[in-house]
Amino acid sequence: MVQELRNVRREVLPNGLTILTEEMQQIRSASIGIWIKTGSRHEEAERNGISHFVEHMLFKGTTSRSAQDIARQMDSIGGNMDAFTAKECICFNVKVLDENLPVVMDILSDLVLNPVFASKDIVRERGVILEEIKMDEDSPDYLVHEIFTQNFWRDHPLGKPILGTKETVRKFEQQMLVDYYSHFFYPGNMIVAAAGSLNHEHFVDLVKAKFSQLQPKQNGFKQVAPQTFAKVVTRNKKALEQVQICMGVPSPHISDERRYVAYVLNTLLGGGMSSRLFQNIRENQGLCYAIYSDLNAYRDTGCLSVCAGTSVEWAPKVVESVVGEFRSIKSDVVADEELHRAKAQLKGNLMLSLESSTARMSNLARQEMYFDRFFSLDEIIERIESVTAEQLREMANQLFQQDKIAVTVLGNLDGLKISQEQLVC
Repeated sequence: MVQELRNVRREVLPNGLTILTEEMQQIRSASIGIWIKTGSRHEEAERNGISHFVEHMLFKGTTSRSAQDIARQMDSIGGNMDAFTAKECICFNVKVLDENLPVVMDILSDLVLNPVFASKDIVRERGVILEEIKMDEDSPDYLVHEIFTQNFWRDHPLGKPILGTKETVRKFEQQMLVDYYSHFFYPGNMIVAAAGSLNHEHFVDLVKAKFSQLQPKQNGFKQVAPQTFAKVVTRNKKALEQVQICMGVPSPHISDERRYVAYVLNTLLGGGMSSRLFQNIRENQGLCYAIYSDLNAYRDTGCLSVCAGTSVEWAPKVVESVVGEFRSIKSDVVADEELHRAKAQLKGNLMLSLESSTARMSNLARQEMYFDRFFSLDEIIERIESVTAEQLREMANQLFQQDKIAVTVLGNLDGLKISQEQLVC
């Protein structure tokens, strides 16, 4: 199978800022992202949620534009602007028609480089984020994940919520935000990535005009890999009709050589409609509507989790069935046909995900962030293809062990108990 050659280029400015581009001649738009290599895992406990708060504040106006100016100028060129905060990064991104690149770089760089953090805006935004926290707490599938994560990586910033808590968010003041911003928003901690209808040299010139005056700096922050805890946690919430279950085990970190084995394992376990969890627990037994597995990998740790929503009477049976799937992957060699299907699904998802300029821009930035190099599609597909049934069994035996399985159950539990003894696999 011959893949297109991706036209990817990289340049590092003298002050440490990294610029990445991928030219895609067949489209008329371009996606640009300014990525900051920091996120909620770099926060002290009392500042939990500050990365996300700063991300919000950057849209509230700069030294030369009000929040309304930013919104109107973006709308007047038909551009989409967005931002998000994750555990290990913050990203500000836009998608525009190619002819508007200079305008949008002016707006985006202004937003990231010249925020004002006005006190009145901080008070208003605090209210907005407190509502966002409440909204998430009203979403049971989000809440079960959050409780699971906090217990799985207990007492580590990775286990804390990205949004922060009501207590921490209420305490954010102007000086705290300014200090955080000046500590993390510097060129060596930034990646400017772009994909779409653009010219590399021209784009580099646009970035240099805005960012080359920034002074280089060392960050000095150290990361400690988190410990994981395999606890069974139950949380009663009477208002819920369903019981939400989240079960997880530690898995390879993001640049671990065994990550491709983990991708395939996750896909065949619960990555789609033909997966074992979906076929056995939903289709054959009819125990739930939604069930899937998920792989979350970070710089120095990871988690493979299974999530399901079911009734209180069926919850023990769902846990028992998930553990049964763990056991069967450990003991039986995966059939060729099933292995082939999981690989084909992974490859298809990967190729489809790269059809948009935004996805390609994100792909460039993430590879730079975690690998300091670029993996071609051919290379990734080759690595997926090379995964064997024996490697899957080995990994299953490493991951699925009774003393490593953490469980969180949320709902109107009515005395429901899940014990560690039920997790023998």
